[in-house]
Amino acid sequence: MGKVEEVKTDTVETIEIKEGYLIDYISGKIVKDTPEEREAVQVFSKVLVEDYGYPKAHIQTRPQWRVKVRPSDKKKEYPVDIAVFSSSTKTDDNIELIVECKKKDRKDGRSQLEDYLRFSKARLGVWFNGDERLYLLKTEKDGKILFSEAPNIPKYGQRIEDIGKFKRKDLKPATNLKSVFRTIRNYLAANAVGITRDEVFAQQLINLIFCKIYDERFTKREDIVTFRAGVDENPADVKSRIVSLFEKVKAQYNDVIEVADSILLDENSLTYVVGELQNYCLIECERDAVAEAFEIFIGPSLKGGQGQFFTPRNVVKMVIDMVDPKADDRIIDPACGSGGFLVEALRHVWNKVEEKGKAYGWPESEIFSEKQRVAIRNFRGIDKDKFLSKVAKAYMAILGDGRGGVYCENSLESPEHWSDDARTDITFGSFDVVFTNPPFGKKLAIESEEILKLYDLGHAWSQDSEGKFVKGRLLDKQPPQLLFIERCFQLLKPNGKLGIVLLESIFGMPKYRYVVDYITRNAKILAIVTLPEDLFQPHTHAKTCVVICEKAVATEPYDIFMCDVKWCGHDSRGNPTIRINEKGEKVLLDDIPKVAEIYHKGRSHKK
Repeated sequence: MGKVEEVKTDTVETIEIKEGYLIDYISGKIVKDTPEEREAVQVFSKVLVEDYGYPKAHIQTRPQWRVKVRPSDKKKEYPVDIAVFSSSTKTDDNIELIVECKKKDRKDGRSQLEDYLRFSKARLGVWFNGDERLYLLKTEKDGKILFSEAPNIPKYGQRIEDIGKFKRKDLKPATNLKSVFRTIRNYLAANAVGITRDEVFAQQLINLIFCKIYDERFTKREDIVTFRAGVDENPADVKSRIVSLFEKVKAQYNDVIEVADSILLDENSLTYVVGELQNYCLIECERDAVAEAFEIFIGPSLKGGQGQFFTPRNVVKMVIDMVDPKADDRIIDPACGSGGFLVEALRHVWNKVEEKGKAYGWPESEIFSEKQRVAIRNFRGIDKDKFLSKVAKAYMAILGDGRGGVYCENSLESPEHWSDDARTDITFGSFDVVFTNPPFGKKLAIESEEILKLYDLGHAWSQDSEGKFVKGRLLDKQPPQLLFIERCFQLLKPNGKLGIVLLESIFGMPKYRYVVDYITRNAKILAIVTLPEDLFQPHTHAKTCVVICEKAVATEPYDIFMCDVKWCGHDSRGNPTIRINEKGEKVLLDDIPKVAEIYHKGRSHKK
């Protein structure tokens, strides 16, 4: 190896808001940063504008709009967190929607929302506390005011009667599916009949997501979607429609959804989930939003215990952009989890297919066919967790195809223990690119002698008198992440590329010198990018790095690109690291998207 190029990415010049304050999304005013404000008011304000299409000029947050406590109230004592009007002229007569964001339980939240609506002209109300959401419709009958739950609220320009009657062309991608899925999970945990475990809820959610995707893909633009719940519609009718849709889905995706799979949610819970999702187009949503939704939904029970910490999308994209796979490269993730690397790599490769097709004047149908060919022939994934491998298949289906190449197997076992299909489809030395974030954790260890003996890194190593590492006895146990390094090299063709997330300690602690020696004997290290400790928080404090390698033996000294990233886009609590720059603009402190460009500029300069 030759000299090391080191790059610092701390380049953002910002002016920080005074600690304990934030900028209100609607009014632009500085307000106190309370949990209610940060997790509910600001979140739902953005949803109203970006998901439902309401103009900011029609919404009031600061100063707060006030409504009466009683008919004789002159002062209007109740402050409304978010008030939505039919025009930019905000009056008592044209208020349409009241949003209450207090941190109460569902029962108390509804009671207070009813009080707000009772002496207001608004017909619709929303209670949202950051974790749960409730929609209320106010009607008057025989001089009495009645309240009923609604499945959602209208988009801007629609009538209340139009809720759920969406044409395919009306669906828009969500800006914050994370929030939507959190409210769904909390609603089901509190209200679903007959189901109590997150794993079952998550499986039901996957079934419904497949229904939603199927409906989006096979409904004409001008036709009304099937995946919907209308105002005053009988929940039994909603469930009947969704169950019929699911039967079509099972026929279409019989390689993903088993015949025995069924919709288990009770009709009221099902109607709630449909109501929350029906506005959105999942096919067009950012895949990181869907990943965050799954991560929230499946809960800690399926993560930390097996080292299943989902790789943030900005890191996934950075790794893929650095390796820059070609359209014909065969790509695999042997620890694919929910499919983050596969999905983003497929999108990256599809962009290349589109560029090529447009350059050669291909018709859209030919570009589409080429995309399907690439997905089916070139993308493979393995994960030993049945649920997560099924999620990965779901992600590939969301993109369009490629789901048939995902297998539920133990990647570290001998392939002779895999299914016939997996063993035929995934062979050593047949892949151009491996992307992966193998499981890690202090308590994780492979103790199986049958597995350990398959690997050089399953043995102890010592240095001889000349300083060379010599393989010794079989170890009693070894972290799976180290064995995955060797398995990745086994899967790669000569000169194939590896992009892997590893614990930084592998490159810093003396006890792991034999691992670094193993890597450098089998590959050229092209880049090491150290990542912030906050990256996997609040789930784990593990300090990680990304390593890019080429499976080739170095015959002469070479340079290694090294980069120390300071900001990853969120803090230790998982909240976005947003600052205000000198122009008064919001800036997300995230240096990760800059790394690939710097890396390629350096390589281009060397050439």
